[in-house]
Amino acid sequence: MKTKKINSSGLVLMLILAVGCAPKLPYSKSASKETPLSYSQGRDTQDVANIKWKDYFNDPYLITLIDTALKNNQELNMLLQEIEISRNEVRARKGEYLPSLNAVGGQGIEKAGRYTRNGAVEKNLQIKPGKEFPEPLQDHLLGVQFSWELDVWKKLRNAKQAAVWRYLSGIEGRNFMITQMVAEIADAYYELIALQKQLDILKQNIELQSSALRVIKLEKEAARVTQLAVNRFEAQLLHTENLQFDIQQQQVETENRINYLVGRFPQSISVDSTGFSNKASELIQAGIPSQLLDRRADIRQAEHLLEASKLDVQVARANFYPSFRISAGTGLQAFNPAYLFNPESIIFSLAGDMMAPLVNRNAIKATYYSANAKQIQAAYQYERTVLNAVIEVTNQMAKMTNYDKSYQTKQREVDILTQSSTISNQLFRSARADYMEVLLTQREALEAKMELVEIQLKQMKSRINIYRAAGGGWE
Repeated sequence: MKTKKINSSGLVLMLILAVGCAPKLPYSKSASKETPLSYSQGRDTQDVANIKWKDYFNDPYLITLIDTALKNNQELNMLLQEIEISRNEVRARKGEYLPSLNAVGGQGIEKAGRYTRNGAVEKNLQIKPGKEFPEPLQDHLLGVQFSWELDVWKKLRNAKQAAVWRYLSGIEGRNFMITQMVAEIADAYYELIALQKQLDILKQNIELQSSALRVIKLEKEAARVTQLAVNRFEAQLLHTENLQFDIQQQQVETENRINYLVGRFPQSISVDSTGFSNKASELIQAGIPSQLLDRRADIRQAEHLLEASKLDVQVARANFYPSFRISAGTGLQAFNPAYLFNPESIIFSLAGDMMAPLVNRNAIKATYYSANAKQIQAAYQYERTVLNAVIEVTNQMAKMTNYDKSYQTKQREVDILTQSSTISNQLFRSARADYMEVLLTQREALEAKMELVEIQLKQMKSRINIYRAAGGGWE
């Protein structure tokens, strides 16, 4: 398929053409395929978007949560109903350009006034010699009616095809929502694991600080330190104990955020923290060719809406041209049921109509200009979606590289501070270090360990986001 790119000058040309009386369509279908997405990290590896989410997030607890969300999430189910509405719109549009055949039947009764035109005529006429018109006069009808609007300018067919493109855009909107939902659940899930690891670190430090407090109390009894040292150690212990309550609250809120996405009432969530550190430190080695972002559902959604807007312009332009309709009917009609199936009761009609706007076409012009403006708007939206996709992937690839370096640096810092904490305790016991050095190194080691978990979480989130940015997550 021959393709071309959208650029700023092309969009300006669209705007000029849109206000003409009979403009050339400002955007073609071919423009939707080749996009300025080529970006490479110089790596020859597997496209991450081709990995199924169950393989990418190979955690049984997480997979169970996502599967449940795909069935129970209210927002996703609402969107599915919107897609069903779009599908029915396609059916309705298709029925507009097909011939219609309707069965008709009816019964009626009528009495004309004696001194009216119809009453005077009936009074002076007879059904047959010696038999007057019955009063009141009945009417019985049984037949079929046929009508068909000739779609000479393809107005109805284009309207149906536009509805198809909108239906397809709804499908892509569903896929995009699934991608976002999978990523959001995975993001919250690993955040829950990180909070649990931080809570474990706090508990370990509480045990160490409690032990240190017992030692410092013995030192006071031996008159080697003052009550000030005891107070400082106890205050630090209380500070560390207090930190765990904030983390516990974050755990509750994170669990409930997951429960909301899964579509169920609050309950505890099981997690598997095994290998969290290894998973977080894994880099996704993937290039970013243009076909990578072809999987993004939001790009395809914008593309389908652009196709629909192009057809809307053609439909609006066809309103300037005459419309043609054929109508016909046949059946049986009589004033007495006994005569209804008599050959003399057969009736039929055949007619052709043409209607064209001549005067005061402002409403048609306004609809036409609006359709052109919406098409240009859709082109800008498509361009914006592509640009956003490229930037998202680029940012996430850079994040993965930088967080990996940050993790390595922070890990060395944790190792050094942990060693320093051990040394400071030994020096304090041999009276070669002040208790303030012990407190300071303990606090710095705790902060570094907590920050290391946060960096691991950022690494994991960057893995999730690159999968989302690459368009994965919905298969």
